[in-house]
Amino acid sequence: MSGDTLPTATRISDPGLRALYRQENRWQAWLDVEAALARAQAQLGIIPAAAADAIAAMSRLELLDRKRIDEGFARTGHTLVPLVWELSRVVGEPHGGWVHWGATTQNITQTGDLLVLRQAHAIFFRQIGEILSAMADLAERTADMPMAGRTHGQHAVPATFGYKVAVWIDELMRHADRLREARPRLFVAMLGGGAGTFASLGEHGPPVQEAIGRLLGFGSMRVPSRALGDHLAENICILGLLAATCGKIGREVYTLMKTEFGEVEEPVPPGTVGSSTMPQKRNPKLCQDIIAAAAEVRTQVPLALEAMTTEHEADRTTSLMMDAAEGRACIAMGDVLARLGEVMRGLEVDPARMRANLDLGGGLIMAEAVMLDLGQAIGRQHAHDVVYDAAQAAFVEGKSFGDLLAADKRVTAHMKPEAIRKLLDPTAYTGLCAQMARASASRGRAAAQELQR
Repeated sequence: MSGDTLPTATRISDPGLRALYRQENRWQAWLDVEAALARAQAQLGIIPAAAADAIAAMSRLELLDRKRIDEGFARTGHTLVPLVWELSRVVGEPHGGWVHWGATTQNITQTGDLLVLRQAHAIFFRQIGEILSAMADLAERTADMPMAGRTHGQHAVPATFGYKVAVWIDELMRHADRLREARPRLFVAMLGGGAGTFASLGEHGPPVQEAIGRLLGFGSMRVPSRALGDHLAENICILGLLAATCGKIGREVYTLMKTEFGEVEEPVPPGTVGSSTMPQKRNPKLCQDIIAAAAEVRTQVPLALEAMTTEHEADRTTSLMMDAAEGRACIAMGDVLARLGEVMRGLEVDPARMRANLDLGGGLIMAEAVMLDLGQAIGRQHAHDVVYDAAQAAFVEGKSFGDLLAADKRVTAHMKPEAIRKLLDPTAYTGLCAQMARASASRGRAAAQELQR
């Protein structure tokens, strides 16, 4: 469940996900669950309180003999048993025999891995908050900055760059909501024993599981089946959605950075080398990282869904699949968010280039505005036909759209030349872009403050 996602030499530090998914951190999380199990059982009189105290005191990885643990793993090939053996040894007599009482491996590892995942979520919330804060500043700064709105890769109607950022804010906020709303379903303790039937603890099973949950700050599974994986897959699906949004934003900035667009540029610190052979290159490295790592997150979604297809009451193959999907998705997600935050904080925008690109069509981007104004006199469909003729002639024949309109009696019968010129001003047809940008900035900033608490 660990690895390097992005080998590229960017200047962005690891946000901490790799450390979380190192084996040692997972082991400590499992030991934390063993300690909670012992304390919960002692509270209910199942094991002696002195045993629970001894187990909790020794459930620290630094107190265990790593060499013994490694030798045990090499000999048994078992995920947890050598760790349980070593914990029992250091607890010693007469209490070591109460370690892992009534539990099965997946009860401990799955609950422990959720402790790790909760740490990962805390990082994600902090990162999303930082991104939303940066986006809020960017949206306000560019709320009135006109640019070409594009659909199907073509000029559509004018917009503002702040409106584009408002879209990003709106989508990211929903992903934060999804992660928050999934927490009660996701962070639940499991203690059903070998087949999830509570056979080893009987009537004590549910209250022990609930007590473990309380000690860990978790809920408790209603049916602690080892075949249940929908809550784990839900988390990875949400990360996939979040990654899709981040990848979309990365791709948009990447596209607008192209020489032919030149409307924005990601941060390019002095000394950054874009190419070993082309000195002029200012490549979108951060955006490329975002796009690549976001794709890696999304590729874990099918694996997580496949891991839900557990056979009978338990199947280690699907557990391995889910573990791998979670680790890879979380590490890559941290990389994505770290880089997206850097891009949003340092994004350079070029309003002059945006305006130049807005004017590339010689006013064609304002065809809808002309059509609607003319339509008030002759009807929408007739106006559409008139403006369509002028627009197509302007494009195909390379003529001035404004001149063609001014020469068409169907237009001039209802519209003076000055009115035509006024209608061809793209800065006057950005709708409610500025208002939406400022409103989204306000919401994004409030959400950022909440996420960063």
